[in-house]
Amino acid sequence: MIHTVPAEVLHLSPEAPDPQAIARAAALIRAGQLVAFPTETVYGLGANAFDSAAVARIFAAKGRPANDPIIVHSLGGIPEGVVDWSQLSDQAQRTAQALMAAFMPGALTLVLPRGARIPPNVTAGLPNVGVRMPAHAVAQALIAAAGVPIAAPSANRFAHTSPTTAQHVYADLAEHIALILDGGATQVGVESSILDLCSDPPRLLRHGGVPLEAIRACLRAAHLPDSVAVISRYAEGDSEPLSAPGMLLKHYAPRAALTLYEGADDAILRQALMVAAADITADDAKARVGVLLAAEDAPFFAALPMLCVQVVGARDDLEAVAHNLFAALRALDAQGVTHILARGFPTQGIGAAVRDRLVRAASGRVVRL
Repeated sequence: MIHTVPAEVLHLSPEAPDPQAIARAAALIRAGQLVAFPTETVYGLGANAFDSAAVARIFAAKGRPANDPIIVHSLGGIPEGVVDWSQLSDQAQRTAQALMAAFMPGALTLVLPRGARIPPNVTAGLPNVGVRMPAHAVAQALIAAAGVPIAAPSANRFAHTSPTTAQHVYADLAEHIALILDGGATQVGVESSILDLCSDPPRLLRHGGVPLEAIRACLRAAHLPDSVAVISRYAEGDSEPLSAPGMLLKHYAPRAALTLYEGADDAILRQALMVAAADITADDAKARVGVLLAAEDAPFFAALPMLCVQVVGARDDLEAVAHNLFAALRALDAQGVTHILARGFPTQGIGAAVRDRLVRAASGRVVRL
């Protein structure tokens, strides 16, 4: 739906949001409209999860294909009708309870049997639903005031770089939604981890804000099996329902063509980026090259003013890299680059989520050195 005027933006304290602003947003949610709001991971585009027509507006606003499911956000537990707990084994229920106690609210989504009140378009027709509880005061206040769980994918054009500020949301969706709640930049910067508890063993469908190592440690501490299958599906966009959001090969993508360079030796990585940049500009005089770097790389590129440089953090400060990643990609797009050359980062902890986002942003264009 195209609005005659761009979305209104309400600026809120991320710690103590204004109750009147929250009430306005909650009324829109109850009326079947869309509201963009911050979570600790990225900004979400929210609708009443019990209202199939409202959920359909999410797909229309984003240009999202119907085979890509949407995560449901709840508060203080999982409301009746969202999940059918009777369809889970006793061990899976114990696993869910242990993980919810450890990581909710937080950046973990659990895939559980879909409850009777969740319309099929939320889950792309699948019998299971992803549910999480956001750890952000604005998101929590909105869910509480709306009185319903909120279905919310990232608040951006489908497959585009995810939004970590309200300005990113406005740039993508201002003409398609009524209201954006601006709670400042998000903290984590990449989406939630998605763990499917409807399979045995559980399957990690998407790396995200809660690292796999932390999930396994939680299960061991709860005296539960810590076996987790890691699924890295790179779907090509066919009509088959996807088991979770963010599984397409092309996703989180900037406008510029991105290539990811990986290797253990930083000196070799830097040289490869410089050579690739020189080759691109030699082949096309109109090309404009951006490089996505670690802080340690920046001094080596300082004498190359023809390159647009974005530093996302120290090589081993993976929380900072994740926090800055999407904003850096959008900043390079804003500078009009035609190509982005990104260096790889270590893959332990949240670094696995960083690599996943970069591989998909590159549509699989990975150079291993």
